[in-house]
Amino acid sequence: MDRLYTPWRLSYVVNEKPSHCPFCQYIRQDPAHDPENYLLFRGERAFIILNRFPYNSGHLMVLPNEHIASLLDLEPQVRNELMELTTYSIHLLTEAYHPQGFNVGLNLGQAAGAGMAAHLHFHIVPRWQGDTNFMPIIGETKVLPELLEDTYKRLRQVIAKQP
Repeated sequence: MDRLYTPWRLSYVVNEKPSHCPFCQYIRQDPAHDPENYLLFRGERAFIILNRFPYNSGHLMVLPNEHIASLLDLEPQVRNELMELTTYSIHLLTEAYHPQGFNVGLNLGQAAGAGMAAHLHFHIVPRWQGDTNFMPIIGETKVLPELLEDTYKRLRQVIAKQP
């Protein structure tokens, strides 16, 4: 079995987590704070946000507005909007980055790897052939070719062009 190590995420894994849910905080704040929170899109029941600890540039998350941990507890309308925004996220990333593939999924529960298990979220990670190299493994450093602020601006430009 092959293993992929991600040592740059260790500080996130071992450090104390906030006592409040940052996702709930972001969605409750005035939309004027969206750029500093990297909140890209507000839907009626769900939203799209950049991952602050991305695996690749453009790593997005889609979350319900409600603080819910389980798909089983979501109203059907919320589940539907989550899927619509996940699909929309793939569209945005395709327009902005032209990736060759995507990893899309969610980790339900801490045992499944959810870093913020109390507020479920889908991950959408754009992928390219050869987007991993020796740096994360040998150098313990993940190389991202773009700052989060620039990723946010790039994706907001694509959103602004939408009818």
